[in-house]
Amino acid sequence: MSKIIGIILILVGGFLIYKGAARKDSLAGGLAETGSDIANKVDGGARVPDHYYYLIGGGILVAVGIGATVGGRKAM
Repeated sequence: MSKIIGIILILVGGFLIYKGAARKDSLAGGLAETGSDIANKVDGGARVPDHYYYLIGGGILVAVGIGATVGGRKAM
């Protein structure tokens, strides 16, 4: 059962990475990144564009999925 969950986590994580990369390369992602950079320089805040959350979350899900698939419990 843990292997199935691991594979699902890998697939969902891969999808999030794909969506984050597509958003980063789009016009809206470029504008969000530029807007965050300008706002951070004005007030010294630590804003992060939303596509970074997709990339980070996808990477975490892929890592957990690989761990669940490879290191899952052995059936007795």
